[in-house]
Parts: sequence; C-alpha cells; structure tokens
Amino acid sequence: MARCCAPGRPGDRKLTDVNHDPVKHSHSHAVPDDAVPRAALWILVPAAVATILGLVLLWPQGVEDAQTDEYGTEVDGRVIAVAETECTPEEAEVVTVCGEVVVRLTSGDRSGEEVVTDIPSGPGAPVVAVGDDVILIYTPEAVSGQQFHVIDHDRAGALWALVIAFALAVVAFGRWKGLRSLVSLGLTFAIVLLFMVPAVLDGSSPVMVAIVGAAAIMLVSLYLSHGWNRTTTVAVVGTLASLVLTVLLAEAAVNLAELNGVLDENTTNLSLQYPIDMSGLLLAGILIGALGVIDDVTVSQAATVDEVAKANPSWGHARLFKSGMRVGRDHLTSVVNTLVLAYAGASLPLLVLIAAANRPLEQVLTSQTIATEIVRSVAGTLGLIAAVPITTWLAAYLVRWRPKPKEPEEKEPKRPRPKPQPEGSGWDGEESPYPPSHLG
Repeated sequence: MARCCAPGRPGDRKLTDVNHDPVKHSHSHAVPDDAVPRAALWILVPAAVATILGLVLLWPQGVEDAQTDEYGTEVDGRVIAVAETECTPEEAEVVTVCGEVVVRLTSGDRSGEEVVTDIPSGPGAPVVAVGDDVILIYTPEAVSGQQFHVIDHDRAGALWALVIAFALAVVAFGRWKGLRSLVSLGLTFAIVLLFMVPAVLDGSSPVMVAIVGAAAIMLVSLYLSHGWNRTTTVAVVGTLASLVLTVLLAEAAVNLAELNGVLDENTTNLSLQYPIDMSGLLLAGILIGALGVIDDVTVSQAATVDEVAKANPSWGHARLFKSGMRVGRDHLTSVVNTLVLAYAGASLPLLVLIAAANRPLEQVLTSQTIATEIVRSVAGTLGLIAAVPITTWLAAYLVRWRPKPKEPEEKEPKRPRPKPQPEGSGWDGEESPYPPSHLG
C-alpha cells in the first residue's frame, strides 16, 4: 500500500503551501487608515525645517524702545472721590465737565499716596465714579503744574474674568481637544508677541516675518489641536500652498493699487519712530488675517473627504474630489461672506465718517484707506478660494494612498534526509522518489 503522507513527499509540500499562504499574512504590510503618507512628508519636512531656520535667522536681537519720556509714565489708581462743579465761561470753551477727582495710587514709586486731578473731559474721555480702577499718566515736568491725569479705565480684572469664562466654556465643550486648542491659542499669541512684533520692530522684512510666523503658527496649532494624522497633514500642506498664493496675490494687488500702508495717525507715528517698511507691514497683516480663515477651510475639507472615503470605500480619487468640492463650494460661500464682514466691521467707524462727509462714491472707493480694505478682502478671498480645490485634491489623492506591499519571498522547504531502509524493503511496490544513492 502506497504511503500518502511520507515525509518530504510532494503532497506534503502542497499542504504546507496551503497552510502558509502569503495572502493570509498580507495584513502585516497594510497601512493604517489614518497614517501620514510619505508623499506628504516630502513637502512637510522641508517646510518645517525652513520654518525653524527662518525663526533662527529672523529672531529679534535687540529692539530699541521708542522715546516715550514726553508722554509720561502710566500708573494705576482707584477713585475714592469725585467732585463735579459748574464750569466757568472760560472753562466751558475748553472742557465739557469740570471738577476734581481724588485717586489713591496703587502702583509706582508713590503707591498709596492720594492725588487730585481734573475730571476727564473731551471726546472719548472715561467717565469715572467712586471705586473705579483707573490708569493715570504721570508727567513730573508738566507745564501746567498738574502731574497726574486720568486717561482710561483699568480693565484687567474684567478681561481676566472673560478669558477664564472663555477657557472654561471651551474645555467643557471640547474636553481634551478643547484644552489642546487653548494651548495652541496660547502658543499662537506667543509667536505673535515674542517673535513677529519684535522682529518687525527690529527692522526685518515684515513679509518674511509674516511668512515664517504664519508657518510656525500653522504647524504648531493644527497638529496640537487635531493631532498627528493624515487629515491634519493634508490640511497643513493645503494651508501652506494657499498662504504662498495669498502672499503673491496680495503683493501684486498692493503694487497695482500703489498702497504705502500709512493710513492713519497710528501708522504715521509708527513709520516715524521705527524703520519699518509700511507696505510690507500691510502685506503681513493681510497674510495673518487670511491664515485663520484658510486653516478653517482646509481642516474642514480634509475631514470631509476623509469621512466620505470611509463611507464609500469603492470610490476613487475623481469621485472623492467631486464630492468634496460640492461641500467646499457651500462652505466657501459662507466663509467669504464672513471674511468680508470681518474687514468691514473693523472699518465701520471709518465708513460712517466717510458717509457723513457726503463725498462722491468714486472718491471714497479710490481713497487709500478704503482701497486698502478692498485689497485685504480681495487678496484674502482669492487665497481662500484657492485653498478649497488644493486641499480637496490632496485629500482625495492621499486618502487612497497605499505603498506597494513587499512580496514575501517563497522559500523552498528543506527536505528531511530519509532514514536508510533495509535492502529489499522497498516502498510496498511504489517507486521511491529519491535516487538509489540516498537509500543506502
């Protein structure tokens, strides 16, 4: 009787092949659904290195303080008494409210001392009452002889209360993600206040400072808020491409409209006190203003395509792109309106002043102040429009990205050496698969 399961027989090899089917082990080469594609890292890593290098090269070395001796020193105080009197005819020509305010100083070298000053008067003057915390300006060499003047309310306590309420609301709703978003917001303010503003005052190019600062904010805030995953990486690459395009469009618009960035008394004083390229500062403001809206759109588009791809595993790149673009168009419509309204809201007092002046519409629109706001809106909107197809295409391409798995090498199983058989035993009439030399 023939043996069907003798060691080393071809039949055994077939059974072995079935039990070690390489298809069953292909999961070891699979890529997780949210893995960061290597193709995106080829863009992300050089961008991160360039950002770090830019921070090192542009970091401010030493910013000289502007001359503020003529303006005096600010000190804090608390109002303990207000005595309003009737204005004389001479005083009525200069002020609208007459009287004195008694303030106890709470900071500075004369802390604890009580001082007497006039009731604030004039356009925008603070209205003070007993118990109010106020800010005073101290000018020891004042010509009038009065060294202290109340200039504003001290809003530190109210602002801290609002900030704490905001933080608690974000954490209560977003939990750990909300906490991470607060940390990223703090780092954003740190980059702006510790790097961008001092670097511009130090004489560095405002455009270069804005590009490096925006890239640092984007890399830190997006990954810290949304985590290290494919969706965030797609949003980062899409935001980076859109910011570059926004800078180019904004620079072309500023040069075409011949804007110099000097718009009001504040920008005039800034240009006189520091060696700043004001047109470059205008470009930097456009870039930073557009960043917040662009990263919102890119994150939404990347997440949308990712969810659509998970819900429809059979869809290819083209169909995912079309589906994502339909969502992106609806989102873009509302965001563009938000961006324009944000710029209009910031310029509302100016618009009211221009309307009160009853100037012709053509003169109003072509004035540098209004033209600057138009350029801000147009450049930011064009960058925002470009962000939607760029991010959607990247997300649709990378969501189906998979590296080719390495095929396992099929090794020939090692044949066991058969034991020597006694002469004449044979294989029950079956011819041996081994050469006679192996049988002894």
